[in-house]
Amino acid sequence: MKELQNILAAFERSQNQCQLTALATVVKTSGSVYRRPGARMLLTESGQMIGCISGGCLESDVFEIAQPLMFENGEPVIVKYDTTASNYITWGFGLGCHGTVQVLIEPLSHPLAKHQLEFIAECLYGKQPGVMATVFNVTGESSVSVAARSLLKPDGTVVNNIADQDLAAQVLVDARQALQQEHSQIKSYKLKNGIAEVFLEVIHPLVPLLVLGAGYDAIPVVNLAKHQGWHVTVVDNRPGYITSERFPNADKIILSEPQDIHKYNLLTPRTVAVVMTHQYKNDLALLKTLLPSPVRYIGVLGPKSRTQQLLQELQSEGFIPAAAQLQRLFAPVGLDIGADSPEAIALSIVAEIQAVLANRSGGLLKNRSGAIHDEEIPCPVSV
Repeated sequence: MKELQNILAAFERSQNQCQLTALATVVKTSGSVYRRPGARMLLTESGQMIGCISGGCLESDVFEIAQPLMFENGEPVIVKYDTTASNYITWGFGLGCHGTVQVLIEPLSHPLAKHQLEFIAECLYGKQPGVMATVFNVTGESSVSVAARSLLKPDGTVVNNIADQDLAAQVLVDARQALQQEHSQIKSYKLKNGIAEVFLEVIHPLVPLLVLGAGYDAIPVVNLAKHQGWHVTVVDNRPGYITSERFPNADKIILSEPQDIHKYNLLTPRTVAVVMTHQYKNDLALLKTLLPSPVRYIGVLGPKSRTQQLLQELQSEGFIPAAAQLQRLFAPVGLDIGADSPEAIALSIVAEIQAVLANRSGGLLKNRSGAIHDEEIPCPVSV
């Protein structure tokens, strides 16, 4: 998310300076590779490269390919890098990853390319995801162009520039399914005289992190979360603590009593919340509000016995959390990394949230069986 934010900001600067730009996007991979489909890099005529599409080995070559496309109003191209081949080691592309990467390179002045960053920004800074379906490979004679797109916006509207209406209709059906599942995928479609491959990419909004408590140890949590590109709101009921000077990186700071946080429309199904007030009564009031809410993650700072006491007190007041609500409760908050400083504790908290969002356990990669990244599931050709 931070990378996309950097690309959007750099593109805006380049437009203000009247610079030519191109965008490189990983659209398909196989085997072991450094980046997955959806990784992007913005290239400017002045030589800037914002973002990355590999571990550093492919970027220079992609820039060389992009240069003439920018200056000559070239057509979008697909470049395939096979990092399993020995000749790539000779050329300086030896990533040692033993995989293949397909990269779509397109000048952003091209009619098929110029609106995609606006769409990404709309999804990223909105509250709902959208789907960008990009044609990246066409075999046989067809009216379909590489980099043609269909955009399914968060509000349900569709912007389509895929010329083949039959293909556009099929892509829209799959885009809606991808949006419902919130999972990007690659699909192949049978045309009258060939096949088209399409990357159906779900663009997610920023992760909304709610930090409840403005103590000293909340500061590194906010800073680290902002480094991830999340949208961070800090809430506290102490005027001397909840200040912009104390939290310059927070997107929003709110002075509120804990029992009133529901008034600010913060508790959404996408929200992740961390309770770290260090005050028992405040934590009790927050849990009473957070557990019945739709937030997808609730982390509570403090020992397990303290959280159990909080839950027991809630039960004595007549509130008995359901099993599904307790599944979203993580207490003590954070991964077990031996953290004993505010900075290390913040690292363990943000890492745990990332693991939960990715549906991972947060264990050691050396103990993981199978691939580090989820493998793309081969999709049959849609007729």
